[in-house]
Amino acid sequence: MILYNIMFANKARILIVEDDRDIVELIEYNLRKEGYQVVTATSGEEGLEAAKSEKPDMALLDLMLPGIDGLEVCKILKTNPTTANIQIIIVSAKGEESDVVTGLELGADDYIIKPFSPKILIARIRACLRRKKQQLVDQKSVIKIEDLVIHPGRHEVLINNITIPLTLSEFRLLHFLASRPGWVFTRYQIVEAIRGDDYIVTDRTVDVQVVGLRKKLGKYSKYIETVRGIGYRFKE
Repeated sequence: MILYNIMFANKARILIVEDDRDIVELIEYNLRKEGYQVVTATSGEEGLEAAKSEKPDMALLDLMLPGIDGLEVCKILKTNPTTANIQIIIVSAKGEESDVVTGLELGADDYIIKPFSPKILIARIRACLRRKKQQLVDQKSVIKIEDLVIHPGRHEVLINNITIPLTLSEFRLLHFLASRPGWVFTRYQIVEAIRGDDYIVTDRTVDVQVVGLRKKLGKYSKYIETVRGIGYRFKE
């Protein structure tokens, strides 16, 4: 069953997709206390229905759901143009590095492992919403380097007018570095900037993204420079 609270219309609307009623009540209580609008769903199918009908700003998504699992829900939401802009924070007891990497690769904006602190959850929600506002401000800032065009508003990268298929995290990484040419960033700074504060960070996460990105960029891969012992920068 889908429930909707119409209070506090000036706050973001957040969809909770979780089948554990106790966890739903805990999250819902803390969200309402902060003034957020709340929608809840108890299965993957209901979550998808609510995402399309209620148009939330964000979804808090469990992975182990009855019916369609959370990873498939995440994939469907992020590949559908009508729901792709919904921010997704995965909230799951599955805490292996492979689980986190898979969730983020499918487009999730953050990953929180159960059990969690409600205060940290609220802080992570605020951080994600702030990033979204900043992204909206930057959407008109198209970056052009020779025949390489990075269009943040469309989440599109073109080389010689040909679209380059990037994952969401690859695009965010490229845009983050390209919009700050010459600046050197550590792997942690990169992850914090494109994903949010206080989630599991590994060198492998960033390095894998860079390897994949360089392959897709071809000759333009030279612009992503490795700074030994520190991290990466975009060549001026």
